[in-house]
Amino acid sequence: MINTFKNPIFENGADPWLYKHHNGFYYFMVTRGDRIELWVSRSITGVGQAGKKIIWTPESTGPCSKNLWAPELHFINDKWYVYFTANDGGGDETRRIFVLENESEDPMLGTWAEKGQVNTQYPGLDGTVLRHNRELYFLYAGYGNFPEYGSAIYIAKMSDPWTLSGEDVLLTKPEFDWEMRGGMAINEGPAILKRNGRIFVIYSASTTWTEDYCLGMVSAPDDSDLLDIDSWTKSAAPVFAKSVENRVVAVGHNSFVKSPDDKEDWIIFHGISEQRGHKLNTVFRSTWAQPFYWNSEGLPEFGKPLSRWEELGKPSGEL
Repeated sequence: MINTFKNPIFENGADPWLYKHHNGFYYFMVTRGDRIELWVSRSITGVGQAGKKIIWTPESTGPCSKNLWAPELHFINDKWYVYFTANDGGGDETRRIFVLENESEDPMLGTWAEKGQVNTQYPGLDGTVLRHNRELYFLYAGYGNFPEYGSAIYIAKMSDPWTLSGEDVLLTKPEFDWEMRGGMAINEGPAILKRNGRIFVIYSASTTWTEDYCLGMVSAPDDSDLLDIDSWTKSAAPVFAKSVENRVVAVGHNSFVKSPDDKEDWIIFHGISEQRGHKLNTVFRSTWAQPFYWNSEGLPEFGKPLSRWEELGKPSGEL
C-alpha cells in the first residue's frame, strides 16, 4: 500500500472547491469556463482519478452563458446548491453569482434547476455561504469602488439559499501592499473556517496573474455580530504565500476539508509550480493539497506551499 503522494492532486484545476459530505464522499469542482462539472471521490488525493459528470451547461446566450468560474457545492436544508460566477461575455460590470439547486440525495443524480442570480448590491464573483447559529450568510467579492480597488469582500444575511435579505456589509478591502500586486488591488475568493470560538474568513489577495497571489485572513468571535465590521480583526500580513525555494507561486483561491477520519485539517488551493518570469501562464493553475495546523493562540498555521517533488503522507484514514 502506498501511503504517500505528491502534489498537485489535479492538473489544470483553478479555483478548487472540495467538500466532504456526511456519506464519506468528497465532491470536487474547479473552473471549467463553459460548463459546471462535479467529481466524486472516496479520497482527497484521488480526485484526479475520480468519476465526474457535467451537471449543468448554460444556454448559448444570456446573463450566465459565459465565463463560468469558481463553482462551489453546498448542502443546505437537505438540498444541494452550486454557487458559480458567470456573465454574458461582457466586462466586470456584468459579472454576477448564480445558483443551481438539486433536491436529489445524490448530487451526481437528479436535476439541477437554475434559481437565478443572487441579489448582491454590486457586480461580483466568488460567492460562498456561511451557516452559523441557524442563520445563512453570503460572502462574495464585489466590484464597485474603482479606481481605488478592483474588488473587496462583502457579507450579507440570507433569507434563503439564493436571496439576500439584508445590506451588503464591507468586510475587507485591499489596504496593504501585498493585496495590491499585479497592477490591481484585489480581495476575492472568501473561504470559511470555524474553530476555537472564532470564525475565520481566508481570502485571496492581489491578482491571479502575479506570482504574489496569496491568502489573507479576517476573523471574528463566533458570538459577535458578524454584520458589524468592528467584530472583525484583519491580519496585517498574508497567512499563506509563494515559496520561491519550493518553486510554487501564485497560491490562492482555496477551500478547506477534513481527512477521512476527521482527525486532520487540509487546505486545498491552486498554484503554479514554476516561476516563469514576469508573465505567468495562469491557464495552468493546478490543485494542491497539504495539511495545516492550529497554534497555541487558536489560529490556523498554513506554513508554506510544499514542492511538487516532496513526498507527503496521505490524509489520515485515507486508503
